Amino acid sequence: MAYIEVKDLVRVYRMGAVEVRALRGLSMIVREGELISVMGPSGSGKTTLLNILGGLDRATAGDAKVGDVDVTFLDRKQLVMYRRRVVGHIFQTLNLVPTLSAAENVALPMIVNQVPRSERRERVDELLGIVQLSDRAKHKPDELSGGEQQRVAIAASLANDPPVVLADEPTGELDSETSQVIVDFLVQINRKYNKTIILVTHNPLVAAASERILRIDDGVIQAAYTPAELEVGAEGRAVSYVDQMRQRIKKLEKELKNLDKKFKKGEVTGDEYVDERLRLKAAIRGLEDEVHRHGG
Repeated sequence: MAYIEVKDLVRVYRMGAVEVRALRGLSMIVREGELISVMGPSGSGKTTLLNILGGLDRATAGDAKVGDVDVTFLDRKQLVMYRRRVVGHIFQTLNLVPTLSAAENVALPMIVNQVPRSERRERVDELLGIVQLSDRAKHKPDELSGGEQQRVAIAASLANDPPVVLADEPTGELDSETSQVIVDFLVQINRKYNKTIILVTHNPLVAAASERILRIDDGVIQAAYTPAELEVGAEGRAVSYVDQMRQRIKKLEKELKNLDKKFKKGEVTGDEYVDERLRLKAAIRGLEDEVHRHGG
């Protein structure tokens, strides 16, 4: 049964005179209780997709349905309630309040949702137990390791018992051993509590813990893999993060050549040519920098 259904989703941003299409008609289905990973190069639309599903951003066109709720038609007040009750967010930047203890950070979403104090205490104890941080309840974020902070963030995302958890690069700043701990907790939460989880990651080892991996590129879902297929590649070769970025660079370079041809034929105006060429060149430079940072 489809629990999350996205159809022809488009998100366009304007940066001065330049129009940036973050999503270009993306469609996907996630079953209830499924754990999926979304992979793709920087700028491919991963975070934009999560933000729309999480009620943090609005689509320009298309539909995003979560359960019985069509997120794209919610007004501002309805979006606030949706974020409080339907989705739990886990960010790479954690979003923990530095002056609050671990227990207080976990309790905060329930305070906002006006959960009675007695229920909050019981729920905080339960959640810190799930992420094995009961003995660190009174510690503030700067007194915790990076992995412990992320586990607090996971507990906070579950505070109001949302059916959907959206995790945006939750292991991005962590070493491989700590990343595996975080992934294990997400798998446990998915299986034990039947949470529907969408995990955005660039790490194939993290993605391998999910049931399906969707590859997003240029604002659309380009392919779907099982973990085994991701490991060997859908075409019999490794599908690493660097591989994906190199593929994206080649695609953008091809678009650049086609743009030059269109301009010479008079199919685009001078202004359109300049704006699109600047966009493509900037995207290529960004991806080349990313390849370099990852040793490619």
